[in-house]
Amino acid sequence: MPTIATSYNPPPLSIRWSWDLGLGLSTAESTALLGLLAALREHGTLGQAATAANTSYRAAWGLLRKCEQALAKPLVIKAPGKGTQLSEFAEQLLQLDGVARSTLQEIHAPWGQRLQELLSPSEAVEPERLRIAASHDLALADWIENGRHITVDIFWRGSEEALLALARGECDAAGFHLPTTLSGEQAATWLGRWLKPRQFVFFPIMRRQHGILTAAGNPFGIQSLADVARLGLRMVNRQRGSGTRGMIDQLMAANGLNTRDIPGYAHEEFTHDAVASAIASGQADVGFGIQAAAARYDLGFVPLGQDQYCLAVRSSIAHSSAVRQLIRRFLGNTFHERLAALPGYVATSVAGELLPWEQFTAALNDQPR
Repeated sequence: MPTIATSYNPPPLSIRWSWDLGLGLSTAESTALLGLLAALREHGTLGQAATAANTSYRAAWGLLRKCEQALAKPLVIKAPGKGTQLSEFAEQLLQLDGVARSTLQEIHAPWGQRLQELLSPSEAVEPERLRIAASHDLALADWIENGRHITVDIFWRGSEEALLALARGECDAAGFHLPTTLSGEQAATWLGRWLKPRQFVFFPIMRRQHGILTAAGNPFGIQSLADVARLGLRMVNRQRGSGTRGMIDQLMAANGLNTRDIPGYAHEEFTHDAVASAIASGQADVGFGIQAAAARYDLGFVPLGQDQYCLAVRSSIAHSSAVRQLIRRFLGNTFHERLAALPGYVATSVAGELLPWEQFTAALNDQPR
């Protein structure tokens, strides 16, 4: 499997990685093999490939033979008049190498940026683009897509995944939501599973109405998840780790229901739109999500509770111009008008500013229930 090493001598920072194929081959031999195969594919002869890989013909041939024996697979094919060609197995190795490089660079690029920030604590941190991992929300998706004056890269994740990405330094902010039934103490305990209090500040953005989504007119007369189980209706669920999935499981526990009681509990979707679409298309009878999603797809809706959607931001960038502009947009008339146009949404900014941990959790105790 690939191993990853990060340079600690800026500038610049970079991700370096290498293969360890095992089977008696060293990391150096495994890495050299992939480089030699890539050169051989490009140049077509072992002599030219060896030169490109900065090794001798003899060493290159010896490496190929040793790796073929270790892997028990042919790597090259000698064809009269055609030079040395890669075997199908070697081509697959190179394809895997390319995919791995691309994937690892994409995953670890934010880590390098965060490391650069940590290595320069005396300098003001001013992100060029705000990276936000966020639980999916219709109002936020529309607003980000049509926003101006600030560049935001948003990645839709479950609430737990978004907070974990923030804790790891993979993003600048995380959007997450909590049931309004949680007390400030309960919210602090839940958040403490991922975040350290002093390293983050928070902004309560909005409340949203959650409930059961049904076919138009609620033809089955559903009033609770217990009715869904009693009638044997097909449900479309949200993915594990999402805040909505947590609300579903809490409601099931409150109704004394087991996952086996509801057909389709294992059918997971990653957004409110996807849940509503599954019901509108007849793939499922019911789902759980926000009222605005039901309205968008002309579905029936049975309200069961509210959540509080919030933003967590790294304290180190809380006073940057990008974050200040982001908060101003949340407080502006355009965003509030957008919320007012969506069924089940209410803006809930507490003091028009980012709040430290203690003030944020205390504010949750004061919200309507």
